[in-house]
Amino acid sequence: MTPKDWLANRTNCIDVSGIRRVFELGAKLKNPINLSIGQPDFDVAEETRLAAIEAIKAGKNGYSITQGIDPLREKLQARVDEQYGHADRELFVTSGTSGGLMLATLVLIDPGDEVIVFDPFFIMYEALAGVAGAKIVRIDTYPDFQVDLNRVEAAITPRTKMIIFNNPCNPTGAVARPEIVSGLAELASRHNVLLLSDEIYRDFCYDSDFISPAIFNENTLVVDGLSKNAGMPGWRIGYAHGPKAIIAEMKKLQQYSFVCAPHPLQWAAVAALDVDMSAHFDSYRLKRDLLVEGLADCYELTVPGGAFYAFPKTPWGTGNEFVEKAITEHELLIIPGGVFSDRDTHFRISFAASDEVILRGIEVLRKMADQ
Repeated sequence: MTPKDWLANRTNCIDVSGIRRVFELGAKLKNPINLSIGQPDFDVAEETRLAAIEAIKAGKNGYSITQGIDPLREKLQARVDEQYGHADRELFVTSGTSGGLMLATLVLIDPGDEVIVFDPFFIMYEALAGVAGAKIVRIDTYPDFQVDLNRVEAAITPRTKMIIFNNPCNPTGAVARPEIVSGLAELASRHNVLLLSDEIYRDFCYDSDFISPAIFNENTLVVDGLSKNAGMPGWRIGYAHGPKAIIAEMKKLQQYSFVCAPHPLQWAAVAALDVDMSAHFDSYRLKRDLLVEGLADCYELTVPGGAFYAFPKTPWGTGNEFVEKAITEHELLIIPGGVFSDRDTHFRISFAASDEVILRGIEVLRKMADQ
């Protein structure tokens, strides 16, 4: 046998991320126009950085308790209690939102279960469900990227275990209408299906207030974190909250996997929760407007209501063909839509970049629209 023969079958469910492939291509370019990366271009606030330094100096460098340090967990729990008022809703700190998604998948999904996702969707959902042995059921949301509740109900079978709902959405930037959020929550409750709500972009809503399905369905499991709204994706501070019975199993599995979120950075996160980051969110609304105004007359583009992504349709060729030309001929880094979807007709732009970079990207994309 060769080392490859020893690999578990579950590794076949995971391919190298198409996003990472773009990053690798970009690393070879001298002056790329980078509109590909899904992380804020603003840094962690100074007071938060100082809190991290003080925690390190104070020796907060060992393991924390698995569920997260008391000051952080209690502060987050108080916010959740105020918002939802669910007696059975418990919270713990995870190693990033991705860590929360992995724990949730592994404690909830058995081989043969079905997991509903909305196409286009964040690439991790399919990979994690596949590792757990689940069947992914994709519900198409083109062209406006809004969930059709009739399609959801038609897709539910006796094997349906979970619906994953990402709002605002990566990669489309779509924000679900209030009646869709409440309707999906009610639908999941009526069919006794777990609703997992990925709310990592909740603070990036530009035209309306964010609404969580957990308001309407107390059994909704929520994953969230500080990666996007505090500009700290590399710090790996996330959290999850939901029914105590589920959270208890997620905490137990974290003991045998991530152990805990980075300890000194949890102390910094306590400080981060008191920092007003609204000016950054307002600036991203302006970046969204800059991008939309620059492309609306030459691209088929649904205006993103949140997150920091736009998902235009390619004016010619497939998504992969269009992106390859953008990278190789114009040094513009964008992501082909097929990474997130059954369709290869669109591409993702991240406007988490300086206005200068966004304007350079608009200039290239306008040229490419005429080719």
